[in-house]
Amino acid sequence: MSGFLAPVRSRLVETLAGRSDVVPEWILRLEDGDDAGYFGPGSAAWVVHGGMPTLVAGIRALLLQALHLGALAGVREFSRYREDPLGRLAGTIRWIHTVTYGSTGQAIAGSEMVRSLHRRVAGTFVDGHGITRPYSAEDPELARWVHLAFTDAFLTAHERWGGPIPGGADGYVAEWTRAARLMGVDDAPGTAAGLRSAIGAVTEAGDLRGGPEVDEIVRFIRRPPVRRLLRPSYRVLFRAAVSTLEPRHRQLLGFPERPSERLLPLDRATAAVLRGAGGLLGPQTQAELAARRRLSRLSEDRGDA
Repeated sequence: MSGFLAPVRSRLVETLAGRSDVVPEWILRLEDGDDAGYFGPGSAAWVVHGGMPTLVAGIRALLLQALHLGALAGVREFSRYREDPLGRLAGTIRWIHTVTYGSTGQAIAGSEMVRSLHRRVAGTFVDGHGITRPYSAEDPELARWVHLAFTDAFLTAHERWGGPIPGGADGYVAEWTRAARLMGVDDAPGTAAGLRSAIGAVTEAGDLRGGPEVDEIVRFIRRPPVRRLLRPSYRVLFRAAVSTLEPRHRQLLGFPERPSERLLPLDRATAAVLRGAGGLLGPQTQAELAARRRLSRLSEDRGDA
């Protein structure tokens, strides 16, 4: 790698993993599991979560999740997103990759760890109807919204900038209901149409709204403290994430409607940024490589039996 690109790669890895000098220990442990896990090579989850469009999806998921003021209240009152935004991002990536690439036991343990942190997240918030309500991160309604926003974001970004998905959109949505159940969501939709219908139902019910609290989070997501080298690319990814949102969600978030003729150059710019990121990070994530080593070991063990 050229002397110019090496620092860019270092800053990108640092942003995604929390540090750039070593592979995190939790990733290396994915090699040590004792079964294939919930997914595997060729699964929709491996394809979607291992692709570069996840860089857009992560931003989009945060924006959409923020419109539910119960979910937003927990982030504002209990998260260290201001003090340690990269740490929070790395924690989210850790859960996604552990469930996607880990063994069954690792996926269950990783999800339980997140849920144990959620048990202290509780308080009150003013909902979209102006009513003060209690909230808890363990509340199935809030957990379901987080799942819906996450799944829709990753599916939508991959559909626009990724390749074919094994089993199509329905394949991905159905597979990722396993992650929902690990997080206490037992009624997650299993099709793409059901997913978007569920998001529409929450929207139509008036449970989402903008306002000063949402504006604060949006300002932070728009200009997070990423390294200077990455800021031009991040601006493209942010605009890309906004462009994929439904008009009614963009309006609640305070974004103007963008003329459709401007989407084509944005799509091209986004594709270029994602190609560049893929060139720096490589065709497979470290988590996937660790999972493949585990699967290879398990295959050898079966052959020796």
